[in-house]
Amino acid sequence: MSALIKKLPPFTLGVEEEYQIIDPETRDLKSHMSKIVEGGKIHLREQVKAEMHQSVVEVGTNICKNVGEARKEVSFLRNKISELAGNQGLVVGAAGTHPFAKWQDQEITDDPRYHNIVNELKDIARSNLIFGLHVHVGIESREIALQLMNQACYFLPHIYALTTNSPFWEGRDTGFKAFRAKIFAKFPRTGLPEYFDSVQSYDNFLEILVKTNCIDNPKKIWWDLRMHPFFSTIEFRICDMCLTVDETICVVALIQAVVAKLYKLLMSNTSFNIYRIALIRENKFRAARNGIEGKLIDFGKKTEVPTQDLILELLDFVDDVVDELGSRQEIEYVHQILARGTGADQQLAVFEKTKDTKQVVDYIVGKFNQGI
Repeated sequence: MSALIKKLPPFTLGVEEEYQIIDPETRDLKSHMSKIVEGGKIHLREQVKAEMHQSVVEVGTNICKNVGEARKEVSFLRNKISELAGNQGLVVGAAGTHPFAKWQDQEITDDPRYHNIVNELKDIARSNLIFGLHVHVGIESREIALQLMNQACYFLPHIYALTTNSPFWEGRDTGFKAFRAKIFAKFPRTGLPEYFDSVQSYDNFLEILVKTNCIDNPKKIWWDLRMHPFFSTIEFRICDMCLTVDETICVVALIQAVVAKLYKLLMSNTSFNIYRIALIRENKFRAARNGIEGKLIDFGKKTEVPTQDLILELLDFVDDVVDELGSRQEIEYVHQILARGTGADQQLAVFEKTKDTKQVVDYIVGKFNQGI
């Protein structure tokens, strides 16, 4: 390691998960009338909150020093939400979309924030019945955070492929391993972020949007990766909600390792190639359609490469920071995902066997507390 960097910064973590609240009889999503959130706030305070649709609950960890702490927090939150849902005669699942629920049947949470979004975006907002995993990585310097955001965009399709878990929409097999992003793409200011050459240009961009009433605050930038407007983090937002804690923590560890490796290169005066967002968008589409199957583009070689090969190359790329981060065991779980398939692959296998989306829901629910 270069003399310029003796030790990696801590790269603290924050993990947000969005859960499905499900009726165990019908297997459909169920509006919980905020009772789960209200009960959760007694024990979890600001770690739990309602989402736009009442059948969604969002939880967030405290700031975690490492992936070990993140695992404990995510496990605790999943257990607690399961307990609160059980008290209401409901169950909980984790996937990017529900296999057959219809957004038209879902109740909107009675909150001015969500009413304002619906008033602005109409059916685009009402139909946004999706569930994601967001991962924050702590970085104190905004200048460094912006550079790492620019560079990390290249790896978003690789990470995305590993988390694909939304193959169904309103009872149909969409043909995509991750249809969630296609639904969210209807929102403005989503998708891959553009390249910014300085923090000043980034701030100027936000200032124009606020001053022209495009947004009322910078949190309404919903990119796949963003420098958070209020926290000292970069936030990865591209991932589908993962079936299990093991999958979530594996992805959290991989994201942290990518950021740490890019930081190490930056501090060693070694630049990582920045590719056109239009090219990375091609890989994102492939990841959404095929998950870990099929091929992504290796832009350096200008050729198609099996996605799993590129993911293994990514593991090699981050290997020299993993032990210092203390996350080797968590990252090694990537091999199990590659062998068993992503959440989407598992959902589709159940459907292929049963031809019944209710059986798929049962599978999702059965995986929710696995590994805790």
